[in-house]
Amino acid sequence: MEALASSPRALFARTATPATALVTPARWTPSSSRLVKATAAAEPAGEAKPAAAAAAPAPKKILKKKPVYSMKKGQIVRVEKEKYLNSINYLSVGHPPFYKGLDYIYEDRGEVLDIRIFEETGEYALIAWVGIPTPPAWLPTYMLIKSDKLDYERI
Repeated sequence: MEALASSPRALFARTATPATALVTPARWTPSSSRLVKATAAAEPAGEAKPAAAAAAPAPKKILKKKPVYSMKKGQIVRVEKEKYLNSINYLSVGHPPFYKGLDYIYEDRGEVLDIRIFEETGEYALIAWVGIPTPPAWLPTYMLIKSDKLDYERI
């Protein structure tokens, strides 16, 4: 212990690193406009790669299945009032009972702008209401009523 305390060099001894252990940084070549590794300096010139490593097949790509949505973009919808009033979406906003400010989502037509399936909560649609100056809202698709025609009548 005394030898360590008396000389700090014993704690931080320098060791020689072999030349093959050094990692050659990538360099930028403007003519090819891509990143190129300088492999000539990192590998010894006399060694060749084994034939088994060169003949190894590439791993197969696993393709994800496209999700199947219950509606499509551009679909005209409106919100089912009973399902919305009993949902967590309405309860989280904190509106008083019999609040009339949201009647446009039950009566006016909304257009589906985007559809996503979230892992935890399910399928949601981004709805924008036609002619109403409000931001679009993400709503679960189970509470939406599809309309087949564009000339939608108000209730």
